Amino acid sequence: MSPQLLFQLHLVLGYVAWLLCFGAYVWPRLRAMDPFDAQRAIATLHSFRFFGLVFMLPGVVGADLPASFAVFAAYGDFATAVLAMLALLAVRLRPLFWSFVVAFNVVGTTDLILDYYHAVQADLPARAGELGAMYAIPVIYVPVLMIAHGAAFYLLLRRQMKVVPGY
Repeated sequence: MSPQLLFQLHLVLGYVAWLLCFGAYVWPRLRAMDPFDAQRAIATLHSFRFFGLVFMLPGVVGADLPASFAVFAAYGDFATAVLAMLALLAVRLRPLFWSFVVAFNVVGTTDLILDYYHAVQADLPARAGELGAMYAIPVIYVPVLMIAHGAAFYLLLRRQMKVVPGY
């Protein structure tokens, strides 16, 4: 099996496994929680995205990892992590908390979509070995992050529909 096909298979199976796990264990719990607590849990997961800065760490990833992918992914993850942490720090100021929740979800989702775009442009699946030890990030960590963003947006919309009755 080619490295490109193996990477794509890992990515798809990462989504399948996380969707199964999320559907069985996480989603029922998030839906039953108070919207504030559910978003706090999602923000906690995303607060660890600072780890994406490792894409720029020489010796951890290959020297030939395209900068068009690595630098953008690293800073996008970092920005999302900082916004998620700010949401967690703002829990006592609810309007500010909700603003940071929207911000980290918009920035984080945009980052992941653009990371996929940059990965395709750089032919990352064919160069997956350049990810080195960080190979697990796109195939294990990114799927759960994207799924969590989807859940966060759903919960935000559901909350808005409850706040604005009659629509």
